[in-house]
Amino acid sequence: MCWAVALLKCCAHTFTMAGLLVVISSPSGGGKDSVINALLKQFAGSSRFVTTTSRPPRPGNQEGVDYHFLSSSEFVKKIEQGEFIEYNFYAGHYYGTEAKRLKKALAQSPLVLTQIEVNGKHNLDKAGIPHLAVFLLPESLAVLKHRIEERGGVSKTDLAERLAIAEKEIAASGDYNCRIVNAEGKLAETIKKIAKIISEHLANN
Repeated sequence: MCWAVALLKCCAHTFTMAGLLVVISSPSGGGKDSVINALLKQFAGSSRFVTTTSRPPRPGNQEGVDYHFLSSSEFVKKIEQGEFIEYNFYAGHYYGTEAKRLKKALAQSPLVLTQIEVNGKHNLDKAGIPHLAVFLLPESLAVLKHRIEERGGVSKTDLAERLAIAEKEIAASGDYNCRIVNAEGKLAETIKKIAKIISEHLANN
């Protein structure tokens, strides 16, 4: 793979990338988790990189599975100590990629999948970290609104904020390697398309 053995220097960290990092992004409610979970079953030896957040766990969330959960003060302390390759403040909470955790994941797995917001993806670009980036588009904002409402646990104010952010994210996603519409009821088709893109990339590199 031409991406193997890429030396990275950022946030006072230097490490060697042996695996392919695949970033899956979408607006809130866009289907990132479902896509990643399905891809993990299709690619032998693949792993999911779990990012870190200051957001409180939602019902059913598990530490180390959905996110690594920290308090805001703990997150800020890690920022000050240079422990994040990239981080982002989104909808009132911090989200970030811890260098040590990513180093370990890429050393142990040939394919590492992760969900990162658009600003986080752009921060990876700035840090010079090679990755394959896929953005999941909703059919429309109305469909996205319905998905978020069905998931529950979101106030009207939060919902409006997330939809406003979604518009900005979609507009800023033009530099992704590919953008795929994750149509309602057609998740299997979305997964098939992304799996093909990943397979072709691995074969050609």
